[in-house]
Amino acid sequence: MSTRRRVGIAGAVVGTASATLAGAALAKKYAVGRIRLRPDLEASEPFGELRGRPVTVKTSDGVELYAEVDGPEDAPLTIVFCHGYTLNLDSWHYQRRDLRDTYRLVFWDQRCHGRSARTPAEDCTIDRLGFDLAEILNKLVPGPCVLIGHSMGGMTVMALAESHPELFGEKIRGVALISTSAGKLAEITLGLPALISKAVHWTTASAMSVLGRRAALVDRGRQAGNDLSFLMLRYLGFGDSSSVSPTVVDFAESMIRSTPTDVIADFYPALMSHDKLAALDVLNKVPTEIIIGSKDWLTPVDHSKAINAGLPSARLTEIPDASHLVLLEKPAAVNEAIGELLKRAEDAEAAGGAIEALEETDSAPSRLKGRRAEAGEEAS
Repeated sequence: MSTRRRVGIAGAVVGTASATLAGAALAKKYAVGRIRLRPDLEASEPFGELRGRPVTVKTSDGVELYAEVDGPEDAPLTIVFCHGYTLNLDSWHYQRRDLRDTYRLVFWDQRCHGRSARTPAEDCTIDRLGFDLAEILNKLVPGPCVLIGHSMGGMTVMALAESHPELFGEKIRGVALISTSAGKLAEITLGLPALISKAVHWTTASAMSVLGRRAALVDRGRQAGNDLSFLMLRYLGFGDSSSVSPTVVDFAESMIRSTPTDVIADFYPALMSHDKLAALDVLNKVPTEIIIGSKDWLTPVDHSKAINAGLPSARLTEIPDASHLVLLEKPAAVNEAIGELLKRAEDAEAAGGAIEALEETDSAPSRLKGRRAEAGEEAS
């Protein structure tokens, strides 16, 4: 083959590849452009702007956790929110907006996320997050509370149940577990055939290790949002991607993008090895709500059903056409389920108070009789 012909073929290949990439980029921009031109009902929502009283909690291992306290300080019940993997406390925007006038709210950034301090990889474990939550409760929650955890935040609640079971029923009066798992995340199929799924998990673990070592380089490429990350999150994070607000997608993507690559890599093994099925029995002490989107592929519905099987006293709410970011995608349905949980927790507290009052009343005559007997003995 002549040199001229080889050059010609190479040029044609390069030209075809360039044209294909350019066409794909153009199609992507066209798709994003069409999405953004649709009416957006959430365009004026002040995402990331709702703020409470900032507080720093220093943990027993010296890590400074950022938290915010919102709502009336004299509210009889505090709600503590634990956010998910790669997110931050602002992910609870709709829940803060709708509950801040009635309840005392505590939001916190889990270690290495949001405004909280970074830690070495060996301290990025679910068990450590459970201890962090115990310290948040000790420092910021003086009275009874309800815990609400999304994704990794739900795992944090389970870790707390394992390490501090005595808190449930006394201080902790209710729990909501949203889009989470009690374990075996490494076995999810992602909707793929078994062999392909195993290959994807193996490849992801290897990729996370590489990303952790080259985090600074990767982060430089992630700083600016792009059309591809928008489309991927819109498709993967939301069940009904055709109707989800572009503003909501942008907000979620900005939180994920702000999480450093090495933090994502450091926590990944902890998520895959997470196993707290045995700790679920502790949650039987309190009203528990399990909330899951029917199209969640990160923590599939079967994982919520497994939690429910180990926690038969809980109520399972499956929200149609929603995926992993259900708290942002279907906030009305999520808030309604949380409202039911709060009612159950308050009713249980009221019933407990009534029983205590009845016991106090029933024991009064015997105490009076005892005092009279003591007085009679003294007189004699």
